[in-house]
Amino acid sequence: MGILLGFTPFIVFALLTSLSVSLAIWVAFAISFALAIRDFAATKSIRVLDAGSMILFGALALVAGFIAPGLSMQALRFIIDIGLMLIAIASLMIRNPFTLQYAREQVAPEFWDDRRFIRANYVITAVWALAFAAMAAADAVATFNKRFPLSLDIAAGLGVLAIAILFTARYPGFSRTRTASVKKNNLSR
Repeated sequence: MGILLGFTPFIVFALLTSLSVSLAIWVAFAISFALAIRDFAATKSIRVLDAGSMILFGALALVAGFIAPGLSMQALRFIIDIGLMLIAIASLMIRNPFTLQYAREQVAPEFWDDRRFIRANYVITAVWALAFAAMAAADAVATFNKRFPLSLDIAAGLGVLAIAILFTARYPGFSRTRTASVKKNNLSR
């Protein structure tokens, strides 16, 4: 459930764009700011996804509001998906996969430094980065090819998100089963 909270700014943005794109951007920024402040007040740290979304929506609010107010919806979706991909990649590069912070809320502290637990989060974060890249590719096609329907772009994005969510839900169990099987095979030798 925690990671869903981290994606709240993006979900709210998607829901509010039918009312007003500008409103959607500013509300998403406000939510990401509130999430970051809430976590900082409680833990004295900010999650990678919260910091990234706060920076992304803050910059997008300034760009869409003052520099390029005529950006199309497809272009905004492209920028946001590229931003999400960069957040995921940056979290891998700084050796703090963004999913790890949420996974630790679900697992007892004695497993937090377990090599398999950390590796699973690297794999899950990499899958999210690939999902965001695929979404950005669909958005790029829709942005630069005006005949490409927005509905197909949205459907592609939702399909990729569904795959990433399903993978996130199932991979830890698969990983544990695989590890147990390898241990059992090594013991029987």
